[in-house]
Amino acid sequence: MTQLSVKAQYSPNLKDQLAALPDHRLHEMVTAGDKINNCYRLLQKNEKFGNVVREVLRDQGTFYELEHYPQGDVHDKDSHSQYFYHAHRGIDGENGHFHTFLRAKGMPRKFKPAPYNGEVKWPEGDDALSHLIAVSMNPKGYPIGLFSTNRWVTGETWYKAEDVISMLDHFNMDLLYPSWPVNIWITETIRLFRPQIEELLIQRDASVDKWRAKYTDKDVYEDRELEVTSEYLIDVDRQLDAVHKELKSRMH
Repeated sequence: MTQLSVKAQYSPNLKDQLAALPDHRLHEMVTAGDKINNCYRLLQKNEKFGNVVREVLRDQGTFYELEHYPQGDVHDKDSHSQYFYHAHRGIDGENGHFHTFLRAKGMPRKFKPAPYNGEVKWPEGDDALSHLIAVSMNPKGYPIGLFSTNRWVTGETWYKAEDVISMLDHFNMDLLYPSWPVNIWITETIRLFRPQIEELLIQRDASVDKWRAKYTDKDVYEDRELEVTSEYLIDVDRQLDAVHKELKSRMH
């Protein structure tokens, strides 16, 4: 089974990706990074709940593997964005991970699910949702990785990568529950690491296509042997440094 592993690496294409972005996109990434660090600053003032993970688990009782936290997930009724946190993989260095989604009402109407003739019923209508990306967290409550998953993992409705990439523009957690700093953090994390997320989604579709061609007798979207479809290591400071270097190079 494919999982986030010790083989995971930082995106080797980041420098070229940043070089291809217009100035305003780079400045948006800097702003996102500044907001993330401000969230860390505010959370660290609370000695008991001093990081993103502890904050999202606050008042949730005993922590159980596979359960969603906070209970019932977090939904923004205006943007129709959604996320939850859980743990189950037992991977060295990972405490757990966030799964982020956009529900049907938050998507442009032109987006249609990918063709599918299998036996599993995908969520439809208002219940349809697309998984955007998962954010892996270390025990100290900081993000260390991004990864995409196969359809069965989250029970989503599958959309092609180019549509999911466009959905990233619509992800926005603008509410107080369960924590305003956490909601700002997860929104800005999507923005700061947008280049890697786009690349991972393209790799996701490539992995699924490759698996489908290899195992022609299986429903690729439901094959439990294909779980994680792409992955990268991430680091906020490293990302911000790369963006600042690119902006500085444009001043000459």
